[in-house]
Amino acid sequence: MAESVVKGSFPSQVVSDLEKINKDYGLKVAKAIESEWFKRDSGTNRFFGNQTEFHKLRLYARGEQSIQKYKDELSINGDLSYLNLDWKPVPVIPKFVDIVVNGISERVYDVKAYSQDPSGVSKRTAYMESMLRDMRSKDLMAFAKQSFDVDLSENEPEILPDSQQELDLHMQLSYKQGVELAEEQAINVILDGNKYDLTRRRINYDLTVLGIGAVKTVYNKSEGIKVEYVDPANMVYSYTEDPNFSDVYYVGEVKNVPVNELKKQFPNLSNDQLEKITGQGFQNSGFYNRSLTESNQIDKNQVQVLYFNYKTFANEVYKVKETATGASKVIVKDDSFNPILDEALEMKYGKLKKSLEVLYEGALILGTDILLKWSLSKNMMRPKSDYTKVKMNYAICAPRMYKGRIESLVSRITGFADMIQLTHLKLQQVMSRMTPDGIYLDVDGLAEIDLGNGTNYNPQEALNMFFQTGSIIGRSMTSEGDMNPGKVPIQEIQNGNAGGKMQSLIGTYNYYLQMIRDVTGLNEASDASTPSKDALVGVQKIAAANSNTATRHILQSGLFLTSEVAEAISLRVSDVLEYSETKEAFIQKIGIHNVATLSEMSNLHLCDFGITIELSPDEEQKQMLENNIQMALSSGGIDLEDAIDLREIKNIKLANQLLKIRRKKKQERDQMMQQQNIQAQADANAQAQQVAAQAEVQKNQAITQQKIQLEQTKAEIESVKLQKEVAHKKELMEFEFQLNMKLKSMEVQGAKNKEAYKEDRKDQRTKIQASQQSELMDQRNNDKKPKNFESSGNDIIGGGFDLGGFEPR
Repeated sequence: MAESVVKGSFPSQVVSDLEKINKDYGLKVAKAIESEWFKRDSGTNRFFGNQTEFHKLRLYARGEQSIQKYKDELSINGDLSYLNLDWKPVPVIPKFVDIVVNGISERVYDVKAYSQDPSGVSKRTAYMESMLRDMRSKDLMAFAKQSFDVDLSENEPEILPDSQQELDLHMQLSYKQGVELAEEQAINVILDGNKYDLTRRRINYDLTVLGIGAVKTVYNKSEGIKVEYVDPANMVYSYTEDPNFSDVYYVGEVKNVPVNELKKQFPNLSNDQLEKITGQGFQNSGFYNRSLTESNQIDKNQVQVLYFNYKTFANEVYKVKETATGASKVIVKDDSFNPILDEALEMKYGKLKKSLEVLYEGALILGTDILLKWSLSKNMMRPKSDYTKVKMNYAICAPRMYKGRIESLVSRITGFADMIQLTHLKLQQVMSRMTPDGIYLDVDGLAEIDLGNGTNYNPQEALNMFFQTGSIIGRSMTSEGDMNPGKVPIQEIQNGNAGGKMQSLIGTYNYYLQMIRDVTGLNEASDASTPSKDALVGVQKIAAANSNTATRHILQSGLFLTSEVAEAISLRVSDVLEYSETKEAFIQKIGIHNVATLSEMSNLHLCDFGITIELSPDEEQKQMLENNIQMALSSGGIDLEDAIDLREIKNIKLANQLLKIRRKKKQERDQMMQQQNIQAQADANAQAQQVAAQAEVQKNQAITQQKIQLEQTKAEIESVKLQKEVAHKKELMEFEFQLNMKLKSMEVQGAKNKEAYKEDRKDQRTKIQASQQSELMDQRNNDKKPKNFESSGNDIIGGGFDLGGFEPR
């Protein structure tokens, strides 16, 4: 059912600003809040009801819930003397809470600032138009660069997109103004300085356990911008049905403040007021944990103070006066100025009026009429896009709220946790009543047994044999020959059915545990409690993804609160840079992390930013993107450099869009390279043919040249040969002539010699003939023997001539 709300008697908001700023008006507001939240109806009130419920849920989330209900369930008229059980609760819920909180807190996010003021929009538009101009005149710029060495481009050619879709993606991924980077750096530095990561974990824990989370941003001169955790159990707020609490007109929190700290915060308090404050009626020190301690003690050193913000509206009124020169002069007036009431004033003056939201801050000592503070907030957060609106210092979110009633993940499963605890106690009770199986021993049956050695079978020996060997000696017939009813003297006794009861209770335990999983959506795959060896990896991932889907509303609520905090910091940073005395120190603090932002920080207060939270993808989304990348890589659709760029993008949608564009560009590049390869091959073939033809021509030319050179060489050789031949012929002719001359001379001389020889021979023959005639004549005359007139071997070879003297020695 919806939460019942006691409506307090709030003062009218349609009153003058002077009346609103009066402390009496603030006291009425504070008492109305106190009446709505602290007025006791039927012994309870809304504030303590919330605290009790939240305290109970936190105890369940810690596994420390009250055990009294379990004792009441198992006791008989309150008597527990027969039960000796371990009443400690079974910590089932903490495991599920830790799974959700740790899983959400580990998700990484980035704070993104988007300049939406006219200056930022004009810069973004100018940059986009310059990119479009470069895209449209890309060919012309390439021609100018190649032909005249003139660079006409306004941007780097390497980052120039090829299409409108790629340009849109480039503007989302790569384009960032310096002032946007400075704003993001400032927000991150403030979040880190306030250790927001720890605060965020506490908020996620509250969203899981209580169903509501809250955080507060404040500014003071000593500490600067502070981000503070707010306990939802101590909060008060106006009735709302909006899960984001955007329509509440007051919100606050109750704090236990020591008296000395209260004096430091409000030094104008007198001793009498402090004495009265310490006697307030609401400083019960045990209200938060009274279900544990049941204490109702009064701690006079602490008081409960209600700090609250109250949203209303104020009128900005200006008197318009016409000067003697005809110009109009505007003078600030309060909202009581009304020239319409006086005709003379109405004719003389005009009136300008504008209503805008304002925020009042107040502090009330609960249980008293002492209003410690009531004033306009000094650092109201107003979006620059709409100065009539104001933001609360508190950011609250309850994702599962209906008609004021808040539901949480833990509240769904407390009943099942109770049943698991009762089942656990029943298991202990069954185990405590279990007895071991017994032995039935028939003594009469043993008496009939003779061991054969003259002795009987006694019970001790029978039990020893049975326990050691499991064997039994029996006798089917008695000594008289009758049937022996105790032929099996030892039998086991089954004591009860405790094992079946325990199995039944274990099944009940598992049933309620499964009910918790079904209700929360956290199945076995999310905590890996019962992984199956037969389950496919894909099936397990789908089951884990279903668990993430079941708790996505908690994740979204935490991101909403982070976004609200970042937006509040952005507005407060603007005020710090514009009005605070610590402006230079703050700029230097930011500059420590990024010196490049210093030039942009001075104009940061003039800009209006839209703040978004970019959440890093979960494991399932990363795996899907990685699968797409691997498929594209394996098919050659993208390069390794593209895969590296894609993995750096945290926005899965933009990453997939970039993957499509890179695949398309890779295909175009491959086609172009293929065409270039074909053209290069054709050019190479043509060049090869041309080279072959040129080589053939050169070959023919070389052959011709060689032939010409050969012919020339032949001609030269022939000429030289002819010249030599002529010279030789001349020499031969000369030699021949000389030889002929000699021959002729010899011939003449030979002729002469021949004639002389002939004459000599003739004279010799004549002499020989005369001599022989004389010899013949002497032979005949003297009758001598015949005489041989041949030589004795000197004129022929066969006549005693020996060649042995000419042989080698």
